[in-house]
Amino acid sequence: MSETTGDGGRPLKVLHVDDDPMNLRVVQEILGAFGHRGVIACSGQDALERLAVETFDLVLLDIHMPGMTGIEVIQRLRASAGPPSRVPVIALTADIYSRRPAEYVALGFSDFVSKPILVSGLMASIKRCAAAASAGIRKVG
Repeated sequence: MSETTGDGGRPLKVLHVDDDPMNLRVVQEILGAFGHRGVIACSGQDALERLAVETFDLVLLDIHMPGMTGIEVIQRLRASAGPPSRVPVIALTADIYSRRPAEYVALGFSDFVSKPILVSGLMASIKRCAAAASAGIRKVG
């Protein structure tokens, strides 16, 4: 019997980009509990390198990282050529006061989830983005 996402959908391959080991661990546990396969990247540069050689259904991208921020990653990703430029990307941040969720969507993100992450909110966002991607829509927010 194969794993499912818990909502009748197929398991997703999700790239999770964050510089905080605890955040990475928590999100990996959540993804695994819902039958998804999480792949970790610890920096923006690592994320872009992985996206250049691997196919992902979805990316969870922290906004505040040293070196290359999530904003810089999304700008480079959306400006690139090929399938990686169209992958749904969910912004993750604890800084909910500097930008409204709609501003993240305007920057090229597909959706937004605030930290601390609530399982229900994260999974609802993943479900919306996966459904939109299946329908050929990049932004859902």
